[in-house]
Amino acid sequence: MRTIRIGAGAGYSGDRIEPAVELAEKGALDYLVFECLAERTIALAQQARMKNPAAGYDPLLAARMQAVLPICRANKVRIITNMGAANPISAAGATRSIARKLGLSGLRIAAVTGDDVLTKTKDADLALDSGDTVKGLANRVVSANAYVGAQGIADALAAGADVVITGRAADPALFLGPLLHEFGWAMDDWDLLGKGTVVGHLLECAGQITGGYFADPGVKDVPGLARLGFPIGEVREDGDLVVTKVAGSGGCVTAATVKEQLLYEIHDPAEYFQPDVVADFSQVAVEEVGPDRVHVTGGRGKPKTGLLKTSVGYVDSYVGEGQISYAGPGAVARGRLALDIVRERLAMTGVQTTELRCDLIGVNALHGEASGVGEPYEVRVRVTGRTETLAEAVKIGNEVETLYTNGPAGGGGAWKSAREVVAVASCLLPEGAAQLSVSLVEA
Repeated sequence: MRTIRIGAGAGYSGDRIEPAVELAEKGALDYLVFECLAERTIALAQQARMKNPAAGYDPLLAARMQAVLPICRANKVRIITNMGAANPISAAGATRSIARKLGLSGLRIAAVTGDDVLTKTKDADLALDSGDTVKGLANRVVSANAYVGAQGIADALAAGADVVITGRAADPALFLGPLLHEFGWAMDDWDLLGKGTVVGHLLECAGQITGGYFADPGVKDVPGLARLGFPIGEVREDGDLVVTKVAGSGGCVTAATVKEQLLYEIHDPAEYFQPDVVADFSQVAVEEVGPDRVHVTGGRGKPKTGLLKTSVGYVDSYVGEGQISYAGPGAVARGRLALDIVRERLAMTGVQTTELRCDLIGVNALHGEASGVGEPYEVRVRVTGRTETLAEAVKIGNEVETLYTNGPAGGGGAWKSAREVVAVASCLLPEGAAQLSVSLVEA
């Protein structure tokens, strides 16, 4: 039975590049996948594109492509990524330019578009999970991107693409696409699509399945995290999977690391809604079959819903923030006094906030006053407020900064910022609203 090898080269936009290079060099891969989008990432990318029509793709695209394109070309590894973000066409053009500079003639690069559904949603009376409607957000809307499925990726591979660049494809779809292409799975074979979604879900966060975001010293020890190796999925034609990594790389692949990733961000394991299938993880079995080798079986699926989750990005508000540190005897008392001063100053000067947080990092910032931690030797004051204007947001950090000369003794390391907040809410669209298209360019 045929098997292909898929490596996960990134789990988020700013991820490390060296593990992807290691995979390309030593992983004996058929495909290298870079998963780099989050809900808010693409809204910010749309903002960048509004300012510059050639922008809007992942800021690390050039660095990643320069690092892996020559190796992947030499080793016949095809690349799939959602680094196109808000502008897959420009991302494909940038990749072509890099390939030309590297002397990689004949490289075929595909841009998969159709996930941008802003024009179809902006004036629609669609309910958002925030309680508002898209229409109700009016001119605050900056983006609307549907989570599209794997078909566009499979079509691009069938057209001979060496590199496939998408926008907001669903994360598992980046891995399901090559499985459709290689094995000819039917788009209504729900169990195979469910198994392919298990593959994609396990690999999509890269280092999280090889020990990243897992380690807990003395409880769950992971070797070599500074040079963590990213995962390889050995996927069989029937959908069975073995998760492994490059021999000698840092981290580990165990039943525990796989199980934690399997449950990551899953609401109902029996009904994981994806654009191509409703996947069922409830019968998945995980077995260690060797050092850094875990066999995964048992994924299933049910017919898709015909609806696409769509992320709508909009300008929500502004946030002002200020921080300052206190250390030594009485640090907590001085930190509390600093917070009292800032609260009073904000009220005295009439700063308008819709939400205000005043925290002592190291004391109550995460679990409140009930944390039960003994008094620390050092604390960091943090005041954060949500406002309706940037001018009001600026005032919050300014009041924290004035603690240098107008607050308790021994403050240092003050920092402040004020920024626009792009929020994200979700709605459901009929899948026909996203019309996928594949554009090919050649270096």
